[in-house]
Amino acid sequence: MGEGRPLVLIHGYFSNAFVNWIRYGHAEKLAAAGFRVIMPDLRAHGDSDKPHDPAAYPKDVLADDGFALIDHLGLTDYDLAGYSLGARTSVRMMVKGARPRRAVLSGMGLEGILHTQGRGGYFHNVLTNLGTFPRGTSEWMTEAFLKTTGGDPQALLLILNTFADTSAQELAAIETPILVVTGADDDDNGSGEELARAIKGARFQTIPGNHMNAVTKPELGQAILGFLSA
Repeated sequence: MGEGRPLVLIHGYFSNAFVNWIRYGHAEKLAAAGFRVIMPDLRAHGDSDKPHDPAAYPKDVLADDGFALIDHLGLTDYDLAGYSLGARTSVRMMVKGARPRRAVLSGMGLEGILHTQGRGGYFHNVLTNLGTFPRGTSEWMTEAFLKTTGGDPQALLLILNTFADTSAQELAAIETPILVVTGADDDDNGSGEELARAIKGARFQTIPGNHMNAVTKPELGQAILGFLSA
């Protein structure tokens, strides 16, 4: 969407580019400000392929897919942002050598970067026990979101195998200017403020909401735009 400076936006787990970036106006706002907004659907999500072969899900494959996209589009000077799993994927790309000019990590805390299996265990429980959760519980809400996005449970279960931990030393070595943005009531992946402290020079900002609804708030798009336009 739009023309201008390339900005790659990576959505969260169970979601897709439309739900995270288009539905609530973030992409339109960024495009209007002069960005060429590039929004892939991750492997096993949205309009991308959803293979059921475990061989299609090696460790760190989402980061590798990100590199493949950047190479395919010939991007050499670009910005990078992600929400939740998209933020973790952005971190993995930078750890493995991606050099965006700036990056925004949203909906992600330090624990979700250092120890991916904790959150992965939560989603494994949801995906292997669909239809059993009491109404109103966190698991029930996660399953409800899965239904709204039309996610493929088998493919999404396999994505859990691709999660890779990032060490504190690897985080400290990132040199890209970074903004960490989390909902004021979002601690699903640990502390966003602690994540910012773990990355040299990173800034931290809160917006209204929790992990599920902060992405729907206009403040998310405003925070991304404010940082990338500074």
